[in-house]
Amino acid sequence: MLASAVLLEINPHHPEPRKISRAVDILESGKLLAYPTDTVYGLGCDLLNKGALDRLYAAKNMPRTQSLALICVDLSDIARYVLLDNQAYRLLRRLLPGPYTFILPATREVPKTIAPKRTQVGIRIPAHPVPRAIAQALGRPLISTTAGPHGGEPLQFPQDIATSFREIDLILDGGPGGIEPTTVIDLTQNPPVIVRAGAGPIDVL
Repeated sequence: MLASAVLLEINPHHPEPRKISRAVDILESGKLLAYPTDTVYGLGCDLLNKGALDRLYAAKNMPRTQSLALICVDLSDIARYVLLDNQAYRLLRRLLPGPYTFILPATREVPKTIAPKRTQVGIRIPAHPVPRAIAQALGRPLISTTAGPHGGEPLQFPQDIATSFREIDLILDGGPGGIEPTTVIDLTQNPPVIVRAGAGPIDVL
């Protein structure tokens, strides 16, 4: 299968602003993007574009019940989209940016297309400049899911992502990615529940 995505090399430590701008243009036009994170490569789209969200689910052949995460810039950004009590805030302040996805109660800022009942949503702040720069330039969170087949292993190399996901329009190539996804922690339950053990240590709880 021939790749259709454009691969664009990007500095993973100091992403070039013009390349971030190109990624934002892709997102604002309703297209799909792949990008490096501090764990695995991610596939993403604009939070506010329902058509792009539909394309993302179709690209991975995922059921609509499959949760997606929001990549935020910082803790103040997170506070717009989830409800944080003092205990949750302290935990996030200690662990983020980092290889974690936290499930928290969603606010009304989260579109129904992401959380139909607006009850909860996954959020993360990666310890990687590229996705945070994209979210900052976009002005809202980036919807994110693992760049790999649904239920399968993450794809480590940008070229493999290009050949496996013809629906992706632009891949920001920051070199080989990781193979272990984030640790997912559900903070809507007390005590918190480890939904998936991944790259982030769980003894921090």
